Amino acid sequence: MEAVLNNISSLGRRGLIAPLIVIALMAMMIIPMPPLALDLFFTFNICLSIIVLLVCVYAGRPLDFVIFPTIILVATLFRLALNVASTRIVLLEGHTGTGAAGNVIESFGEFVIGGNYAVGLVVFAILVIINFVVVTKGAGRVSEVSARFTLDAMPGKQMAIDADLNSGIIDQDVAKHRREEIASEADFYGSMDGASKFVRGDAVAGILILIINIVGGFAIGMGQHDMEVSDAIRNYTLLTIGDGLVAQIPSLLLSSATAIIITRDSRSHDIGEQIKKQMFTNTKVLWVTAAIVGILGAIPGMPNFAFLSIAAVLVGAAKWLDKQQAAGVLQEQPELEQQQAQQQQQEAAPKELSWDDVQPVDLVGLEVGYGLIPMVDKNQNGQLLGRIKGVRKKLSQELGFLVHSVHIRDNLDLSPNAYRITLNGVPVGESSVQPDREMAINPGQVYGDLQGTPTKDPAYGLDAVWIEPGMRDHAQTLGYTVVDASTVVATHINQILFDNAHELLGHAEVQQLLDNLAKSSPKLVEDLVPNLMPLSVVVKVMQNLLMESVPVRDIRTIAEILAEHGSRTQDPVELTAQVRIGLGRSIVQKINGIDRDLPVITLEPSLEQLLMQSAQNGAQGFMGVEPGLTERMFKSLEDVAKKQEMAGQPAILVVAPVLRLWLAQLVRHSIAGMNVLSYSEIPDNKNIKVVAAVGAD
Repeated sequence: MEAVLNNISSLGRRGLIAPLIVIALMAMMIIPMPPLALDLFFTFNICLSIIVLLVCVYAGRPLDFVIFPTIILVATLFRLALNVASTRIVLLEGHTGTGAAGNVIESFGEFVIGGNYAVGLVVFAILVIINFVVVTKGAGRVSEVSARFTLDAMPGKQMAIDADLNSGIIDQDVAKHRREEIASEADFYGSMDGASKFVRGDAVAGILILIINIVGGFAIGMGQHDMEVSDAIRNYTLLTIGDGLVAQIPSLLLSSATAIIITRDSRSHDIGEQIKKQMFTNTKVLWVTAAIVGILGAIPGMPNFAFLSIAAVLVGAAKWLDKQQAAGVLQEQPELEQQQAQQQQQEAAPKELSWDDVQPVDLVGLEVGYGLIPMVDKNQNGQLLGRIKGVRKKLSQELGFLVHSVHIRDNLDLSPNAYRITLNGVPVGESSVQPDREMAINPGQVYGDLQGTPTKDPAYGLDAVWIEPGMRDHAQTLGYTVVDASTVVATHINQILFDNAHELLGHAEVQQLLDNLAKSSPKLVEDLVPNLMPLSVVVKVMQNLLMESVPVRDIRTIAEILAEHGSRTQDPVELTAQVRIGLGRSIVQKINGIDRDLPVITLEPSLEQLLMQSAQNGAQGFMGVEPGLTERMFKSLEDVAKKQEMAGQPAILVVAPVLRLWLAQLVRHSIAGMNVLSYSEIPDNKNIKVVAAVGAD
């Protein structure tokens, strides 16, 4: 036996059990089977039904037997295959006697119904009525209602979990486990709704198979084997009824198992204990029942012995339960008093608050409505977590430091399909997606219109349309860029994190960068921090670089420049300007690639001189520039930037070093794609090509 179980386990690990079951079912329907094999398979079918019924009885809750719908399907197919195999033998060999189809069918035909085919027909009809009309129909209706109510209750259950999580009653792991249970419960009851149809169809198939076997047996017995009418009726009817009973009894057991597990609540408990607690806890029920049955038994002409015997049994059971409950109360009384005393003591001395009760703010957060929960749930094939991980990896490699993980939580204040991106607990981006659709983004030139819901790409504000997944190929043919909802959210997160990278870099991240540099250049790091300047100055310089989209990957060059100029100044602005000069090659390469020719935009000498004079007026700096002049200059820069974009070239404004910071701040959020460099930041190996000069009247 142990060897057989080991072989089955080995087949399961290799994934061969399912193919072998399919092959066996096909073989039973196609290849004639000997009577001995039929006996073994019919016996196995009865045992399987009993096992399934007992598993349903002893299961703590329905979700402990989630494979049950699949078991129903496999058992039904197995039973139908047996019906086909037995029908073949009954019709081919039925003329030889009632033992032609094996001992199991013969025993059910002879012993169970006493060899009387009329009684057999009645018994079979009763079993079919019980199975089809009562058990199967009721279980199917309960399955349908349970599936509907479970699906309708999912949003409320999700909201309850969110409320418990937000209030601190449960943690993230417990909330995740509860969500998984809710999803499993919905899947289970939905599958049971469909599986009950298999059981009902099996009952109908049993009736049809019975009629076909009897009619076909009469025709074959009298037409081909010249049997007498009485012999044909006896042989084929008994064989057919035996075959039907052998199939209907396991079918009834399986239907009963379906009804038992589908009518149970979702809590984990033992059904026997629940019957004892809920039916016999109040012994008054037994005392009153015993009195009524005893009165009926005392009436002359009634079956006195039966009624009085049952009344005596009920009285004995009531007395025994009263003693058990009294003993239990006496044993539990000290424990209850002790628990009440402990509870009163805890209520009198409430728990003191501590710093553990103050939750830190998430540096990067993603809040989703309950309709987007499947997108972040791996158990539901959610793709968003993987996309966010890819975004973090890409940004970390591009920016030069490890980007913080994104803390994802659901938010009941959001609409079902909305999401919100937060930095340091403050919302910085919000939009909505349609999980069951895909977004077709217009990159600027398309060759047709799409049917769908118009929208905007949340990351870059491009025109887009929500379309059905089946329209993906057509949209791409028209020139649209098509992405799914997870990619839309991940791209939005990527854009938010890149634009706010300076807020993600703090003292801990800079210290980690310096620690990594110290492994290869320990003396450089030792001389820089804290001997030459505090860590806060280094942090501010690197934040200034990230604010202007300059990566901090080249930490060695940054540290060397800070060490070179740190003895002269501690001003982060001046140090940032010096670092930008040292990183000029990488800055220009990121903007224009490796081309030797560098198309640039300059200011008219008179305008540049005027701005430089304003910069030398003191702390107010450019506040003294005439507003009309600034507006006209800004308009000219915007026009030139658009011309460069249409020409497929970057818009690079080159100015004097003293003007670079102010002009960069001016155009950063107003002119998309405009890069402001100083003359000192352009490498010597680049050929400067002036494409436009901005001036003023």
